[in-house]
Parts: sequence; structure tokens; C-alpha cells
Amino acid sequence: MLENSPKNKSTKNVHAKSSVIPWRKNLLATIVYPSWVLVSFFVAQFLTVGLLLAIKQLGFSFENINEAVFQTITTAIIFALSLAITIFVPQKVLHTSVTKKQLGLTRLPSWFDLLAGPLAFIPYLIIAVIILGVAQSLFPSFDASQQQDVGFRSLYNGWEYGLAFLTLVVIAPLAEETLFRGYLYGMLRPRIGLFLAAIVTSALFGVLHGQWNVGLSVFALSLVMCGLRELTGSIWAGVFLHVVKNFIAFYALFVAPSLL
Repeated sequence: MLENSPKNKSTKNVHAKSSVIPWRKNLLATIVYPSWVLVSFFVAQFLTVGLLLAIKQLGFSFENINEAVFQTITTAIIFALSLAITIFVPQKVLHTSVTKKQLGLTRLPSWFDLLAGPLAFIPYLIIAVIILGVAQSLFPSFDASQQQDVGFRSLYNGWEYGLAFLTLVVIAPLAEETLFRGYLYGMLRPRIGLFLAAIVTSALFGVLHGQWNVGLSVFALSLVMCGLRELTGSIWAGVFLHVVKNFIAFYALFVAPSLL
């Protein structure tokens, strides 16, 4: 009969293999790319600490350095090393290139990005309120109002506020969007699809923020920014949304208390 013919059996084997291999590749991608971003981030911190210790061993004291200056410099170094390790190490070791398209950086920001990013703050806020509300209902001890630790303890003059603004509202959004909605989402999207890529990217983004309330809030933020990348084909609208979010946090943490 036809069912038992060698040709039909070989066809079944081909279909079976073709369904298994992509599944395994998808699972591998779901593990490998987030793990690589995580490793790169912690290696960058380790290298930065090592660099500071080496400088200290040479007799240089950090006690006289302004706290805001120190925080800005170390944050910039960590972000720069994270991006360099994540993107360029695989190119040198595995000879695999990361394209501008994968990073969502094929073009400059547009007026639509500048408009869509801030407007997307509204759906982010709605999603964040829902997620935090569910967390509070499931875990009564959950503190949604816990203040975020952003590294800057106290600011006393204008240029210290300027450094904090530069770090939190400019450097952090650019670096984090390139790393997460750029590299990580760009590598996962064609392998595991839009929905799962957005969930995995956002989950890791939330975990790396350390605090549960902040993690859940930025998880919601990341979902919206992944949607913006899908809508615009670029990370720039997400960068502008991220800037708005961090500016509001900067104002609430530093500017408003100083005015009061």
C-alpha cells in the first residue's frame, strides 16, 4: 500500500525532522540570547570594579571625587562595556555579525518616533497599573510604592542635577534600548516570534532592575516598547518613551523634593 512505501516513509521522516529542529533552535535561542545579555551585563560590572581597584592600587583615592561624578562615570563605563561585550565579542569569537536592522538602528529618529514615544506612556501606565494591582491582590505584603534606588543618593547643586539627568534620562534609555529592544529583541523576534520575544525581553529587563515593584513596572514598559519597535521598525520611539518615563522618575525623586 501507499502508506508503507519507502518514499512515503522518507517524506514523513523529513516532516518530523523539520518540526523538531526549529523547535530545538527556538528553545536554544530563548536560553542563549537572554543568558548572553545577562552574562555581558555582569561581566561589565566585574570589569568596571576591577578597573577601579587597579586604579586604587596605583595610589589614586576616590574619596575626593564627587559622588555624582563617580556615579555618572561608572554607569557610562558599565553600559559601554555591556554593549561592547554583547555585540562585538560574538563577532570576534563566532564570526557572526549583528546588523543595524537587528539592532533597530537602520535610520535616524523621525517626527513620528518623537510623537509616538511619549503618547505610548498612556498604554504603559494602564498596563503597569493592572500588573501592579494584580501583584498587590495576590501578595498583600507587596509594596508597590517602594522607592527605586537609582544610584544617586543626594544632589546639592545645578551641575550635580545635570549629571544625574544625563545619566538617568539620556545615557540609560539609549544604552538599555540598544541592548534590550535592540539586540535582545532583534535576535529573538525572527526565531521565537513577536509575543514570546517581547515576554522574554521584558522579563529579563524587569529582573535586572532588582526591585519587585520596579521590575513589574518596567516589564510593562518593555512590552510597550517592544510594540513600538514592531510599529516603527526602530528602537527610537521606545527611546523617547523611556526618556519620558525616566524624566518623570528623575523629577519625582530629585526635583520635586528639592522644590518642597
